[in-house]
Amino acid sequence: MDKILEAVVMSSYPNNVKQGLVRRVIEAAKQPMDSEQCWSMLELSTKLYLTGDTKYKREIGKEVLEVYGHYHPEEFEEFFNVRFLLSLLQEGYGPLGKRSHYVLDYIQLGLQFVLESPSANSIFSLLRIEVLRKVCERPSPKQCAKISKLLSQHPQCIPTGKHQLLFCQQLIRCIGQFQCVSEGEEEIMEFLEQVNKVSGLLQRIWRTQTSAILPSLKELFTIISSTEEQEAPSNALASVVQFVPLELMDGVIRNLTNDDSITDVQMMMAIGRMIDWVSWPLGKNIDKWIIALLKGLAAVKKFSILIEVTLSKIEKVFSKLLYPIVREGALSVLQYMLLSFQHSHEAFHLLLPHIPRLVASLKKEDSNSATSCLEQLAELIHCMFFRFSGFPDLYEPVLEAVKALPIPNEDRIKHLLGQNAWTSQKNELACFYPRLASKSETGKIGLINLGNTCYMNSIIQSLFMASDFRHSVLNLTEGNSQPLMTKLQWLFAFLEHSQRPAISPESFLSASWPPWFTPGAQQDCSEYLKYLLDRLHEEEKTGKRIYQKLKESSLMSQAVEHHYLNKTLIEKMFGGKMMTKIRCLKCLNVSSREEAFTDLSLAFPPSDRNVCRSTSVLPVEEIGPQFIEPPENAGRLMGSPWIQRKAPVANDPHAAPSVLVESLGFQEPGEAANPVRGDDVGVDAAKDPLPTFGEQACAPKDSKSVPDLINYFLSPERLTAENKYHCEKCASLQDAEKVAELTEGPHYLILTLLRFSFDPRTMKRKKILDNVSIPVVLKLPILVAPEETEEVCRRGKDGAVPGNGFMTVVYDLCSVVVHSGVSSESGHYYCYSRECTDTIPHGQPWDGVPRPASDKQLDFEIQWYLFNDTRVSFSSFESVSNVTSFFPKDTAYVLFYRQRPGRQSCLLHEALAEAGRLHGEPSLHKDLMEAISKDNILFLQEQEKEARNRAAYISALPKSPLWWRDLDRDKDDDSSSGGCSPAAGGGGSGSFHGLVF
Repeated sequence: MDKILEAVVMSSYPNNVKQGLVRRVIEAAKQPMDSEQCWSMLELSTKLYLTGDTKYKREIGKEVLEVYGHYHPEEFEEFFNVRFLLSLLQEGYGPLGKRSHYVLDYIQLGLQFVLESPSANSIFSLLRIEVLRKVCERPSPKQCAKISKLLSQHPQCIPTGKHQLLFCQQLIRCIGQFQCVSEGEEEIMEFLEQVNKVSGLLQRIWRTQTSAILPSLKELFTIISSTEEQEAPSNALASVVQFVPLELMDGVIRNLTNDDSITDVQMMMAIGRMIDWVSWPLGKNIDKWIIALLKGLAAVKKFSILIEVTLSKIEKVFSKLLYPIVREGALSVLQYMLLSFQHSHEAFHLLLPHIPRLVASLKKEDSNSATSCLEQLAELIHCMFFRFSGFPDLYEPVLEAVKALPIPNEDRIKHLLGQNAWTSQKNELACFYPRLASKSETGKIGLINLGNTCYMNSIIQSLFMASDFRHSVLNLTEGNSQPLMTKLQWLFAFLEHSQRPAISPESFLSASWPPWFTPGAQQDCSEYLKYLLDRLHEEEKTGKRIYQKLKESSLMSQAVEHHYLNKTLIEKMFGGKMMTKIRCLKCLNVSSREEAFTDLSLAFPPSDRNVCRSTSVLPVEEIGPQFIEPPENAGRLMGSPWIQRKAPVANDPHAAPSVLVESLGFQEPGEAANPVRGDDVGVDAAKDPLPTFGEQACAPKDSKSVPDLINYFLSPERLTAENKYHCEKCASLQDAEKVAELTEGPHYLILTLLRFSFDPRTMKRKKILDNVSIPVVLKLPILVAPEETEEVCRRGKDGAVPGNGFMTVVYDLCSVVVHSGVSSESGHYYCYSRECTDTIPHGQPWDGVPRPASDKQLDFEIQWYLFNDTRVSFSSFESVSNVTSFFPKDTAYVLFYRQRPGRQSCLLHEALAEAGRLHGEPSLHKDLMEAISKDNILFLQEQEKEARNRAAYISALPKSPLWWRDLDRDKDDDSSSGGCSPAAGGGGSGSFHGLVF
């Protein structure tokens, strides 16, 4: 019968004809037959099943085996013996070089017919040993899946005792070497199914033998932490972790993170490879294990590992948000990585270029998964904006991308940041602040934040960028008996000449610290600036100074020279004078008092008060030297101090003319353009003195500018009711009017916008978030006394004429300190700065006639910089102007303006110019030069050492060079068709393979 069957199968008859003949043979096999015939049929069917070159032949072999196993059990048991099985497993079946791949399938098929036979236990014992041996040989995923299927159906064959533990460990080793060689979607799905079968077997064993779990996990960790592997272990290992009971997580992580035998490099390797597992599809709890290990490392303060791994892996994790199949787990890991990385903006900033593309892709996908991801991503982004404010130029594209998505409230943001931080002790992360390999491309140097010291850093950088002040400080001689000024000199010198990307201002902080400030708490930068300037002024004023004075002009009279010699450096640079006059409204007696100031504190007008402003706003490109020169009749203003500076009432015939501050610069949105040329101003001034400082028109109700606030500051204040004035002439309390007038403009004008006010309802200081437009050029009215008018007029043409009047002083914006936040006790400070200097061609004599910089140089060609603690970047006035529009909590707070050369300031400008010609760049004294040189050498040595250490760390990290292709592929989605883009979730063959592998 075996000959007949073999002839039929090997014949060339059609399969349907063969099937009829085979059916007859199989029916005949159900009848009793002798042992020899059975053996012949079993041998033939075994041959067909194991070596058949077509699926049809293997199916016939299987069918015959099943019939004989069922109808001839004794013969089958005798044929299916231990020796035969051992030969199959060890030597295979078929000719050498063409061993059958179906041995395990054959054994699984035959086992069902010998389960009750006396030889069953012997077969089970054999298989327990042989499957362990097979696994140790590292079979392919397909063969491993067959072993798993065999053992899942016949658990009696699973190794026991110590062999069972070894089997689990070796099976994990096998999974670690699994690789999918094909990129076809069907093959990948088959591969995933094979992996799930193998990991499912581990789950089955662990359920019955929980003692095998921890040794198995130890083996898993050994694999992923190995630094000796030529190839990274397969991401298929993720399938193992998903079956570990979560109740074991805490103990496992605690043991790992407290194991002293595990080196930092091994731990970094392990966590890096685990993070790669986020790309494994359909895995459960993988994100929970990754986050648990990250938290465990934070608990034992392994911050170096966390930082390196986060910075090297966060972009890859982010890219997996493109794929719906792994999105949930990837988002969980990304959220923890970002929310825990709070000591530095580095991790978040790595993602900034990719966020707009990802958001666009998720919107295009338009699924529930994508919508949920977008909302959570937007919440995460706003948390990062809150934590790392001060980067408006970088954040604008991201803000634009997420502007339509919900914004979390501040309590929610603080909750998320609070519960995910690595540590509540900021000093524990002090040495891990942003590591900058080299100086900023700007050539400028940052300042390290020493724990909420951004208020000081922004002020120091603003003072440093005030070039006249910086040069004066750097020119101080050694042993000048001004300890605080000396520390500032050293700090400025390091900012000028250090090779470090950022330096620590710790020494200066301790010396300039106001005694009432709370260490580690956010402070008011304006308060710090006032205290600092006052300290520096008093230190010099009390006679503790011996420093090289600026060479005075020989044209100075002795009185003027004496006046300048008696001024401290702070007075020369930041000091102005103001006349406060009070007029009794009964007897009209006027009392006056002149006082010095270093800054003007500008309050916001009440909301019910309209503030008028100039509409003579010139486009920047039309501002030239001819316009800055005041017109002939500019000073023809009323000499009375009682010129009304409030907004005149409409149709009021008694309204007095106004002296108002004018701004020159960018036209406000919504403002009517009214460009005025220099000659236009002269004509208008000749006709009417009022437009000298710009024609007036009421601005929109909610629109405010710096000139508005200055005009409000200079407007008369009525003293009535509880604020009545005690008139000495009347010898009683009387209604009065108080007015302030500027009598001397400072070289550097500091304006503080009083944004913080006390709210009696909440008993807290609240912040006024109104946007205030900042002019790049500001014209300020200065009251000129008759004798001063004659002096300056004698020196050249001027805007003042004999008799009490006002002259125009022009200021250029040079620094803006921005406060980000809603309270003075919290938030963050950063500053925009540029260097404004007089532009006098080299070798050209200084004849006392001011030569302002050209309009282009003043406004556009002078580079703006953004200083944010350690980070310094290029910026622009456009960014300064728009920062509050994009980020409502980021508002200008302290402004620095530099006076352009003019009659009032010509003596100081002349002295500064003379000093500049004589000394050039400030020459530092020997000790300071040596200290900077030594520190630069030390920095280079530190760089070399860090490079070696970092190379060891980085070389240990798992390589994942293809992560960026996910985002690049998404960028090109528009040119692709169908649903195979990763965003669509269809998963074309290429994209799916890129996801998993």
